[in-house]
Amino acid sequence: MRAVLISFLSLVLMCPISAQGFYQDTQIVWRAEVVKVTDIKTIIVPGTNVKNPVQTLTAKLLNGEQEGETVIFENDYIQLEKGDKFYLNYSTTINGQELYSVREVDRRGSIALIAAIFVATILLFGGMQGFRSLLSLAGSLLVIVYVLVPTLVKGYAPIPISIAVASAVLFCAIFFTHGFNRRSAVAFLGTIIAVGITGLLAYVSIDSTGLTGFASDESVYLNLNTGGQLDFVGLLLAGIIIGALGVLDDIAITQVAVVRELFEAGKHFTKWDVYKKAIRVGREHVGALVNTLVLAYTGAALPLLLLFSLSDSGTLSIINREIFATEIVRSLVGSIGLVLAVPITTLLAVFLLHNHSHKEMGS
Repeated sequence: MRAVLISFLSLVLMCPISAQGFYQDTQIVWRAEVVKVTDIKTIIVPGTNVKNPVQTLTAKLLNGEQEGETVIFENDYIQLEKGDKFYLNYSTTINGQELYSVREVDRRGSIALIAAIFVATILLFGGMQGFRSLLSLAGSLLVIVYVLVPTLVKGYAPIPISIAVASAVLFCAIFFTHGFNRRSAVAFLGTIIAVGITGLLAYVSIDSTGLTGFASDESVYLNLNTGGQLDFVGLLLAGIIIGALGVLDDIAITQVAVVRELFEAGKHFTKWDVYKKAIRVGREHVGALVNTLVLAYTGAALPLLLLFSLSDSGTLSIINREIFATEIVRSLVGSIGLVLAVPITTLLAVFLLHNHSHKEMGS
């Protein structure tokens, strides 16, 4: 964040403002590799007291019309070392001057390695069920990428689309991972009910707090790029629903599994006995998951928290800003839905799994 801000300020404050100001006639992105780093210096960002390192890079272009050629330019963005691969912005001015700048580090190799470790860990620990969970994850991502995103971009109503996609994602996550059995059916039904309640609560919360869905720069850019045709309040609601799926799925599967094991372990237990014991387990699980949920949102917004901590505004003024209010509403609504999922799913499991064999419920 700091590097981006510094680079932005550098561009804005250092570019000459004139009739022949910067004109982006062409802009191309190429891959490149650092051949040599020379002349490292530190400059003061104009108008601030912030020091920013500037490198002179010699880079070899790895693709594009100038593939194999080397270019020399100054880099005040991400600091690179010899051998680093990165993406390079190439642009020209109205006078034909060629400009080069660092766009992003090429992280694809590292991401692929981490993904491979993730897959190997799931398979080694989870065995066949781990393999099924990876299939369900792939199915969920495909539904989101190829169904949810395109339909929302085209301007379809976000709420019904998000509910339909949430159902499809839950179907993949539960049935592909845990099999097509009564236990999965109960978990699916309980989660769908909890998602519906969470969505209704999110709708009321968004309306009562006056959230607009424009809490981030991404929303502003998306609105400009789509000509103002999207419903951003609906998109915010859709985001809350999709974001709550993971924890709701988790709690539903766990409660169904607890009820199933209690019926198997204590055949003399009544439905009420099993319900009370399962709820006690659910309370412990909810305590951990609510903490996880809130900390996840807090961690994602940590740089923003630090930025606002330096301002002179009071705490109440800061949390009233939409960018914070959105995350607060998102985490609180998700937590309420998570809590409600415990008694709903447990109750369904007690009545629908009672007097059924272990094989029927799903091993």
